[in-house]
Amino acid sequence: MARTEEATAAQPPSVVTEPARKHLGAARNSAVREHLDPANLRSFAQSSPGRLIAIGLVLIGLCIAAGVVSAVTVSERQQALDILLDDTEPDAQSAQRLYTTLSIADAAASTAFIAGGLEPEAVRDRYSQALGEASSELVIESGPASTASADPDTRLRTGIATGLPVYSGLIETARANNRSGYPVGAAYLSEASNQMQTTLLPMAQELQDHRSGAVDAAQRHHARPPWPAIVLLILGLAFLVWAQIELAKRWHRVVNPGLLLASAAMVTLLAWTVAAGSISAVSMINGRDGAAVPASRLTESRIVTQQARSAETLKLVRRDATGDYDRTYDYSIARLTELLDGYPTRAPAAGDVANARTALARWRAAHQRMNETLAHGDFDGAAAVATGPGTADAAAQVDALDRSLGAALAKTRDTLRGKISQSARVLDFLAPGAMVLSILAASLVGLGLWPRLREYR
Repeated sequence: MARTEEATAAQPPSVVTEPARKHLGAARNSAVREHLDPANLRSFAQSSPGRLIAIGLVLIGLCIAAGVVSAVTVSERQQALDILLDDTEPDAQSAQRLYTTLSIADAAASTAFIAGGLEPEAVRDRYSQALGEASSELVIESGPASTASADPDTRLRTGIATGLPVYSGLIETARANNRSGYPVGAAYLSEASNQMQTTLLPMAQELQDHRSGAVDAAQRHHARPPWPAIVLLILGLAFLVWAQIELAKRWHRVVNPGLLLASAAMVTLLAWTVAAGSISAVSMINGRDGAAVPASRLTESRIVTQQARSAETLKLVRRDATGDYDRTYDYSIARLTELLDGYPTRAPAAGDVANARTALARWRAAHQRMNETLAHGDFDGAAAVATGPGTADAAAQVDALDRSLGAALAKTRDTLRGKISQSARVLDFLAPGAMVLSILAASLVGLGLWPRLREYR
């Protein structure tokens, strides 16, 4: 007995022979081919388990796709709003300031010239400050705002930067001749003003139009609904409803808790997307209509004010009797009146605009006195009305008008930036929320269909 056990223990372990191994491999391959046979696959797909698996995969895919598309769309919108707030709008503001300060510099230069000899220090400082601010705005910025439109904008900035020293050189030559009592100084001043009005200001206006157009395009784009995300969410919700109806018809399950909760998650995401998107778009529309459009009117008003002021002072400098400067002044004042009278009463800074209207009325009265004094041959008296320090003189009213317009512009800009920021902040939690809700819905789909699949084990 002991010998038998020893013999058994001494036997080597069983070894699978090569023919047996080949036989087993062939059997496994045959089983795989049988499972992958098209007829078997079609039969499985048409079976109840196959249909349940297909429905589950489609539902999970739609839920995840809807969440990803929603999150990506919201993230892209927030990024666009951040670029608008940090780059596009400040660049538009820079272009607007460049346009305005060039106009102020031109008006201040001609105002200083009327005094003869050494011009008043306050007027000289105003010209120097405006010219310095215009030069500082010519710094070419780089960054996200440098898009395809940067090339023409760079050309415009370069053109202004090249022409500005020429303009200031003509002004200094005019002043030098004026201090020496040479009449040729008026010709230099006229040439400088002509260069400003026909070359530099048109380029500054074109630059401002480009930058303002970029802001307007960004606002219009954001006001459009996020259709891809909304369509996918509606499609996923519709398929969830269909799947529950199909389960009730074929498997006689009236309510599937998993699919019902998944539908609730998708409804929540859809409602959140529509509500947050609508609030964000409405805020942007309000910012555009209630701040950007009024700001455009105020900017034009400020430019037209300086154009009228330049025409008023150049008439005295040139001793103009042709009426050309009067026509320019009258046209500019008519346009300014139209802009101020048409300013929306509910827009920001309505009080500042009312002050601007008052200053404009007083300026027109002072201008009328200047013309009447000049008509009597009293040039010095007319110059005193145009540039004097009195509160009833034209210079004081032009300053009051410009200050009111500048304050109104600052308030409308603050309102616009506040609306842009509000549009972005409304979307803060939507992107991560979309991912969480879509993953939750996909998980609930799996949990809802798993008990049905277990019935076929």
